[in-house]
Amino acid sequence: MPRASIFAVLMLAFSLLSGFAQAEPAAININTATVETLAALDGVGETKAQAIIDYRSDNGPFQSASDLVNVKGIGERTLEKNADRLTVK
Repeated sequence: MPRASIFAVLMLAFSLLSGFAQAEPAAININTATVETLAALDGVGETKAQAIIDYRSDNGPFQSASDLVNVKGIGERTLEKNADRLTVK
């Protein structure tokens, strides 16, 4: 294979791999997310995820992502770590 072709293939492979590495995680709608989806958030396991769903069931939908701090076990730090991934619709 000519040298230019090898270079082109390597550049294409690098471009594809770097694109995947920089992909943004999908936004999570905290008003509809499942336990499994919420548990994937940084600092939120299954127990806190269930607490979010229980709070949502008891108090209605969240008006903003910052309302998560009203859930027992969810603090400002957890909110900050996940702010770019949280949405309400």
